[in-house]
Amino acid sequence: MLLPYRRLVVKIGSNVLTQDNGLPDLARMEHLMAQIVQLKAQGREVIVVSSGAVAAGRSLITLPAQADAVRSRQLLAAVGQVKLLSTYAELLAKHQLLCAQVLVTKEDFRDRQHYLNMKNCFQELLQQDVIPIVNENDVISVTELMFTDNDELASLIAAQLDADALIILSNVDGIFTGDPRLPESEIISEIAPADKGFDQFITAQRSQFGRGGMLTKCHMAHKVAKLGISVHIANGKTADILPGVLAGTALSTWFRPSKTASGKKKWLAHAQSAAKAVVRVNAGARAALSTPGKAVSLLPVGIISIEGQFQKGDIVQLADETGHLLGLGIAEYGAEKALERLGQQHQRPLVHYDYLFLNPDLG
Repeated sequence: MLLPYRRLVVKIGSNVLTQDNGLPDLARMEHLMAQIVQLKAQGREVIVVSSGAVAAGRSLITLPAQADAVRSRQLLAAVGQVKLLSTYAELLAKHQLLCAQVLVTKEDFRDRQHYLNMKNCFQELLQQDVIPIVNENDVISVTELMFTDNDELASLIAAQLDADALIILSNVDGIFTGDPRLPESEIISEIAPADKGFDQFITAQRSQFGRGGMLTKCHMAHKVAKLGISVHIANGKTADILPGVLAGTALSTWFRPSKTASGKKKWLAHAQSAAKAVVRVNAGARAALSTPGKAVSLLPVGIISIEGQFQKGDIVQLADETGHLLGLGIAEYGAEKALERLGQQHQRPLVHYDYLFLNPDLG
């Protein structure tokens, strides 16, 4: 039985799209696009988050070994993005489908209005039956402006568009109980929202051509699943992997979703860089916030200190007495009022539950 996902975000990693020599694997790109055409024929909406611009650029231009690393990446991405998109466009045109280029930076997700403008653009593309091909704008994204990797970008897009599922295609079959290269290691086929400790099996080593690793994928997947979105990690080099994942027949790891979160919570989940201040809470508030299945707002009685300035409507980080980040919330009033009410009972919540996102590992 096919999984009933209507809107899918498919993230294709660098190691899936490149050969061992670092150049694009055109045959695999063609096979992946054929699978996406198949999903479209089933009536599904598909958004593709694709790495590979730098690899595509490397196939067109050779840079000296002593060239500046950041400038080289910018140049290769600028040249390669054109090649990458034209390849996707040609492959989809064979099936009478259009694609659109969407280049984004982390800045685009920090401001709520920009976030909604981008969401409206995606909605219009999907309504017109156009397949968005999303990538980070490597030409201007450097250092602190960069996403951790395209797994983070795909997670943001999935949350923004209320996707039913995010499928992360890597060069391994999923999350294993040990090193995937060892015969005794077994794949973990399903991870529930409350499951913890599974990342102890995962190596922090990064992939050959990408910026991220399986540990990043795992943490991102858990966060997205908490927002009510199914996440599957699978091997993009396996033949017909997308139909296989949706049919439940392919080797993969499924992060089972929690109850669907609101649009505001989905935005907050990835808005840490937009936080204006840190609100530290006591042990009692931490315990109340981490109570499973209970909707709890942050009251002034549980706050012990405030670091930084904020106004009503700003995003604040919530941390415990040891500095451990608990989550993010939207302030109901400014820091001045909050300081006046610090530790007091019977006061209005500083952060209402509806505007509060708590980290998946809280508890």
